[in-house]
Amino acid sequence: MSSSTAAPGHSPITTAGPLSLCAREPHVPADRLVAEMVPPPRFDAVRFETYMPDPNQPSQSEAVSVLSAFAGGLGGAHASGAGKRRWFSKKPAAPVGPRGVYLDGGYGVGKTHLLASLWHATPAAPEHKAFGTFVELTNLVGALGFQQTVKTLGNHRLLCIDEFELDDPGDTVLVSTLLGKLVEAGVALAATSNTLPGKLGEGRFAAADFLREIQGLSAHFRPLRIDGEDYRHRGLPEAPAPFTDEQVAKAAYATPRATLDDFPALLEHLARVHPSRYGALTEDIAAVCLTDVRAVPDQSTALRLVVLADRLYDREIPVLASGLPFDRLFSEEMLKGGYRKKYFRAISRLTALARDAKGLVSH
Repeated sequence: MSSSTAAPGHSPITTAGPLSLCAREPHVPADRLVAEMVPPPRFDAVRFETYMPDPNQPSQSEAVSVLSAFAGGLGGAHASGAGKRRWFSKKPAAPVGPRGVYLDGGYGVGKTHLLASLWHATPAAPEHKAFGTFVELTNLVGALGFQQTVKTLGNHRLLCIDEFELDDPGDTVLVSTLLGKLVEAGVALAATSNTLPGKLGEGRFAAADFLREIQGLSAHFRPLRIDGEDYRHRGLPEAPAPFTDEQVAKAAYATPRATLDDFPALLEHLARVHPSRYGALTEDIAAVCLTDVRAVPDQSTALRLVVLADRLYDREIPVLASGLPFDRLFSEEMLKGGYRKKYFRAISRLTALARDAKGLVSH
């Protein structure tokens, strides 16, 4: 039954109208933050076997081999008790390799796919391994407190951190200290990160920056370079042209669980919701419909939009829009500045979601 067809005795589903992100102000309890530290829906089914290495980039195939072996090495005793003493004693019985990996590469080369595959491949129960973004991890510390976070994550075998925010010095020091405590507790670590401000290319800078910023933990990490171009745009057409306001609104009314918002109003609403809650903001949403998309007015607004784009992409929520195309969201100045890597990632991901949304209009 189509969304515009009503069953006998019932009103059409479209008469209720679309939902609105601006009407949502989610509150996320601390215990939910811990329980939700798993790969996001987009990466539920990914595995090393489903990663498609670019044949022109041998580092991608090498990354799969190294990470597969790393996951296999996390089997056996739990990262506490005898297992911890074996891994981290000052005089180990036998030489051991780094107990952490850092995935260094540009956006769209599959770092998150590989990180989630590592989580899935690690032989431990879900409650003994955690996966989250840097923002989610810092919010967990804020919700639980530092010591309770150490206690909560300290019995894990693996902690995966996506998008380590090297451009936030205060939070970087906080998380570095947390990781030091977790290493002492026997937790294996894996991370991807963003480039520091001023580093205008991924190149070889990110790995050195990451290891320096996490201070005394560098000995525990093996940097793993992943070269390549953005897989989301390999051989694919450019982002679809924006639709009209009427097309967007009509699709929103015809699509169950779609939201419809004016883009400038949504940007204002995002300023009132902590970025750690953007995942909850998009919960149970089937599509996001936006009218009057414009260039973002300032950097603070732009960075909030980046987080929203990440959460929408994680949850595979198509985005239908009118106004400017997504590759014109950020000014030339922004795209040349210290956060350029984040902005290009947001453009890449929103473009992919815009392609996914084309069917909402055609149907």
